[in-house]
Amino acid sequence: MSGPSQTERAVLEEEFNWLLKEEVHAVLKQLQDILKEASRRFFIPTPGLESQLKQENFILGSFCNVHLLSSQDINLKTAKSNQVMHFTFRDDKHWKLQQIQDARNHVNQALQLLSGRDESYHFKTGAEVNKLMDAVMLQLTRARNRLTTPAAMTLPELATSGLMKMFTPPMPGDVMVNFYINLSKLCLTVYQLHAMQPNTTKNFRPSGSSVLHNPGAMFELNNAKFEVSQVHKVECVVPWLNNTLVFFTISLQLCQQLKDKISVFSSFWNYRPF
Repeated sequence: MSGPSQTERAVLEEEFNWLLKEEVHAVLKQLQDILKEASRRFFIPTPGLESQLKQENFILGSFCNVHLLSSQDINLKTAKSNQVMHFTFRDDKHWKLQQIQDARNHVNQALQLLSGRDESYHFKTGAEVNKLMDAVMLQLTRARNRLTTPAAMTLPELATSGLMKMFTPPMPGDVMVNFYINLSKLCLTVYQLHAMQPNTTKNFRPSGSSVLHNPGAMFELNNAKFEVSQVHKVECVVPWLNNTLVFFTISLQLCQQLKDKISVFSSFWNYRPF
């Protein structure tokens, strides 16, 4: 078995130069269009300005009305009383879902990488294209992971988080809440707590980090010990998050397909007969 002939090499070289000059830029343009659309989904409307995105509200169960990027409205009915408690986000503070912010930042970093190589730029080697694709894929993978892998938190971290300081009136001391994204779902978890007696004989075992803590989980805060007595979790699908995850998948596939094409040519250049 022999390697490519001189004529075959010439044809391959011509095809490879066309790939570097034309097809790479066509793929980069396609990637930019897809990621600009993904980035637009994360756009936070500015008050007073017309927004391309509608103010979407999501109903979580029967007690929570959520605007994903700006305001939350919660009605809680605890086991202790039949009275419904109403909480809203404070007007003087801003809180945004960190997963949404991080994913958007990674998408924008991928766009910056792509915009640095416009049509006037001439790629000289396949390795140069691969390096760019690897960098873009890294940002897209990180963006996707932020939406598919909610951060694990300890109960003390949750109790002292910025989210818990956002409500008016303030949440009672025996209630904690957490919002997070899981794939295309917006999730809300409500923890009902009870204070453990200081001289309790019950074994105190502080729980570690988790996305969702179970009843019986214990923690200590400001020298007081608490146990989770009830956990309520509600969720709803956010359609644009689902679309965004699809955009990430398509973009990653385009990057990989371009890398595969370059690898086919590289295998010819590196061919050495046995």
